[in-house]
Amino acid sequence: MGILLLEGGCEFQGKMEEPDRKAIALAGGENAKIVIIPTAAEPDNNSRRAGNTALKWFRSLGAKNVISLPIIDKHSADDSKLSAELDQAKLIYILGGFPGYLAHTLAETRCLDALLRAYQKGAVLAGSSAGAMILCERYFDPSDKEIKKGFGILKHTILAPHHDTFGHSWHSRYFDKLSGIQCIGIDEQTGMINHTGRHRWTVYGKGGVTMYQKTSVVSYKSEQTFQYG
Repeated sequence: MGILLLEGGCEFQGKMEEPDRKAIALAGGENAKIVIIPTAAEPDNNSRRAGNTALKWFRSLGAKNVISLPIIDKHSADDSKLSAELDQAKLIYILGGFPGYLAHTLAETRCLDALLRAYQKGAVLAGSSAGAMILCERYFDPSDKEIKKGFGILKHTILAPHHDTFGHSWHSRYFDKLSGIQCIGIDEQTGMINHTGRHRWTVYGKGGVTMYQKTSVVSYKSEQTFQYG
């Protein structure tokens, strides 16, 4: 089983250096194979630019073996050559954008199967905003304001990214009536990693992580750890 890094958005700037450097180290260091998935930016015709931004960011952090895959639709998500790149990855980073498009595009494809295999073999699986949302059991699709089934890598969870800006309103509007689902809010330029144990998480970055309990709200700041999962 691999390591999860969930980030709250505004990737590739400021304090995001902290969780991303940690992810590179956990993946094996500067020579580890890093694969970027820019799919969620495709509805804005922005996946190529977003992928290139990610390449520059990780290279600026010392990564020497990083690529961005042109997974833009169902056809490319089912491409055997692209899925082979994911099979070999030590760190897979899923960019933010449109969660509904991202989840639909990857569902039941070779690339999703390869991503899951890499994670099972021990790779670091990271996502920012939409990229983190679809890794949970449920995710909120802002395009139609519906709660949908995610890929369930983090069980019994729904994520509110951008929690320090607009994301915090999602809990009271959409999440507080969910049964058996834990809501986690992650601030922008902030990440949570379970690198010290499958159920033990550490916060890195500018802001904090908020856990919505049944009768309370608990927040954790950078460098703090907590049990979850």
